[in-house]
Amino acid sequence: MRYTCVFFDLDETLYPSSTGLWSNIRDRMNDYMRVQLGIPADQIPIIRRFYFDTYGTTLRGLQIHYKIDTDDFLAFVHDLPIEEVLKADQELYNMLSSMPQQKWVFTNANVEHANRVLNALQIQDCFNGIIDIRSLGFVCKPDPKSYKIAMQIAGVDTPGECVYLDDALRNLVPAKNLGFYTVLISSDGMQSTADLTLTQPHDLLRSLPELWVDFSTSA
Repeated sequence: MRYTCVFFDLDETLYPSSTGLWSNIRDRMNDYMRVQLGIPADQIPIIRRFYFDTYGTTLRGLQIHYKIDTDDFLAFVHDLPIEEVLKADQELYNMLSSMPQQKWVFTNANVEHANRVLNALQIQDCFNGIIDIRSLGFVCKPDPKSYKIAMQIAGVDTPGECVYLDDALRNLVPAKNLGFYTVLISSDGMQSTADLTLTQPHDLLRSLPELWVDFSTSA
């Protein structure tokens, strides 16, 4: 199969979990629920787990149950010094820029946050575009509909032509069921039900060289 499109999750996929950035974003979500919505602190983990399991994201649950101002929530939780946490990643840039396929960021976050992350890593020019939560009409991963929307935006008709990288196995399962080639980014490198497990996306060239070879030799 010739792969023509590669989708990348954003947080803790394009940068390592060791940065602590996503952990800080989670803390900001908790602060929003406690300060802005008045939810008792001891109830927040329970509510967030329910939203996560039921709707895919905390945001979607809050939209449904609290009718929150989405832009206000997204601005609040992403109000962090990203540029101080993430630094330019030349190795990642070299790998991405050498890939012949079209490449898309596919995230449950918003485009403003995605752009800040890409700019901090200095890989913003490597992608065809960003498929964010608004592009998806707030249909969140792992809802199978979100992957179909992503394909439509990317202009891809055949799931088997797609590769998808994510740090969350729950997001890879629907993609694999659709026919995507799935890559789990896991810091412990443990094998999973994904087609391939890597500790970082930088290793694609070494572990999946057919992305480069097959594309150059296919008719």
